[in-house]
Amino acid sequence: MDTPLFAPPRIRREERPDGSVLLTSEQPLGDHPATVMHSFRAWVERDPDHVLVGERDGDGAWREVTYGEADAAIRSIGQALLDLGLGPDRPLLMLSGNGVAHMLTAMGALGVGIPIAPTSVAYSLLSRDHARIRQIAELITPGAVFAEDGDAFDEAIGSLGDLPRIVVEGPGEHTLEELQAVAATPAVDEAFATMTGDSLAKIQFTSGSTGSPKGVQVTHGMWAANQQMMREVWPFLEEERPVIVDWLPWSHTFGGNHNVGMVLVNGGTLYIDGGRPAPGAFDTTLRNVADRPPTIYFNVPAGFAQLVPALEADPDFARTFFSRLRLLFNAAAALPANLRERLRAVAERTTGHQVAITGSWGLTETAPAVTNAHYDFDESDNIGVPLPGAEVLLAPDGDAYEIRARGPMVTPGYMHRPDLTEAAFDEEGFYRTGDAVTLADPDDPDRGLLFRGRLAEDFKLDTGTFVRVGAVRTALLSSCPLLGDAVITGEGASEAGALAWTNAAEVERVLGRAPTVDGEVIADAELAGHIAAALAEHNARAGSAGQIRRLLLMSAPADLDSGEITDKGYVNQRKVRGLRGHLVERLHADDDSAVITPARSAS
Repeated sequence: MDTPLFAPPRIRREERPDGSVLLTSEQPLGDHPATVMHSFRAWVERDPDHVLVGERDGDGAWREVTYGEADAAIRSIGQALLDLGLGPDRPLLMLSGNGVAHMLTAMGALGVGIPIAPTSVAYSLLSRDHARIRQIAELITPGAVFAEDGDAFDEAIGSLGDLPRIVVEGPGEHTLEELQAVAATPAVDEAFATMTGDSLAKIQFTSGSTGSPKGVQVTHGMWAANQQMMREVWPFLEEERPVIVDWLPWSHTFGGNHNVGMVLVNGGTLYIDGGRPAPGAFDTTLRNVADRPPTIYFNVPAGFAQLVPALEADPDFARTFFSRLRLLFNAAAALPANLRERLRAVAERTTGHQVAITGSWGLTETAPAVTNAHYDFDESDNIGVPLPGAEVLLAPDGDAYEIRARGPMVTPGYMHRPDLTEAAFDEEGFYRTGDAVTLADPDDPDRGLLFRGRLAEDFKLDTGTFVRVGAVRTALLSSCPLLGDAVITGEGASEAGALAWTNAAEVERVLGRAPTVDGEVIADAELAGHIAAALAEHNARAGSAGQIRRLLLMSAPADLDSGEITDKGYVNQRKVRGLRGHLVERLHADDDSAVITPARSAS
């Protein structure tokens, strides 16, 4: 294939008198269909027998659905949803996770102008009071609710009152099989014809500092424009239809918008991965990517932390995994430098050439991508340059900038919350993201931006030293592969510390066993010795604001339902520090033997 992998960046920089910097791409945003569903229909006409989506059935065999089969199903589903009275003001609430049934039902709604509201499975299955699901239903007034397994979601749906249920199996007024049996009428095409870029496609939920769900309005135009932006910086997509094997939840913008949209717009195939980077679940991912090798592989750092040891340990698996891979894509948080280097090394050792490892940055409110690193870079926290059509404003904030965004991929606001919408935008219409960045090279905007974390997570030590949490966390994880993630502490204390989780795969590789657990903490002398040495090396390289003087290993993982971790795998630093305040106190105590320091390991 002659088409290059990446389009070279061409970034225009404008310095403003107030110290802010405006960055834009010199590449204009090209023409594109009004909606992602228009792109899907074009692929149906072009190649109806190509596989759109696949997942394993109960026996472990792959069930695959072609573009033509999907089109027939979603037209019937769309008709049935219209018959049930759903429409632009009566969205479809979706409770269950990724699956073929979910995808066909969602596309059935989207194809006739019915917005969907995909929610985190944790809101339904892990919550005891279902408060967030009730808040969401009150906000959006859905016309029906979808849950693949009616039994599993029965209690959550019951908390919503008399809302009509659509299920695959279990209790419910309507089954998906019944919906697919409905004959489509001209009303389906008529509804499709009324859709424009301003039509609401999705309501996606994020939680602010209060934890109450905010309904981000995602229009069809936002979604379609964002996919066109990606096509322009990844020109190989025009010639090579992607194959993606993905676990990332569709309730989140990375999996549900970025990855699903890339498949629909580029005529690709999505294999739904039932695994995830969690204890006991990643073996499923390894099996799936071996069975259906991807051309683009997406994951978060926690996933790559488990993938890399598996690739290093099994050359046959590595050869299969890399057999048709074009690039690796990391998001949610910076990929630690050591992990990135090991990934590059195993890729080159396996294929004989380098495999691109790239990343991006964006939010639910931006559909999601604002920047993309479509060039070679060395910094693990490089998030790229503005995409064509995106405007990025860097507003000074101490030794960094707040990154703000404007463009066709940005939300018009939060559903039924004009107060939140007004507060979210500055006087020029730029969305205030609350994320901190710096320029990789102040003299060359084409070198991109470096992510410095959430501004709200940063703090000061009692010495007055300002700690950029995002940068410190990334550097720490890069220095110590034995750590899977970390929460930086020390606000108001004399020195910075870290509450950390281990990388189970790395611990097994180094120790040959599981570590010793003592209640809420891991207190293993051998493991602590390795980490103490890594801390000493980290501190030797870090400045005063980046040193970690004490570390405590936690045995309990971050909890999704309580808000400690998002669907995309990003740890909420302030939430963890708040909920585990007793461990923060223990970490900064003087006499706790479980605390690891650069000079003293736990015993």
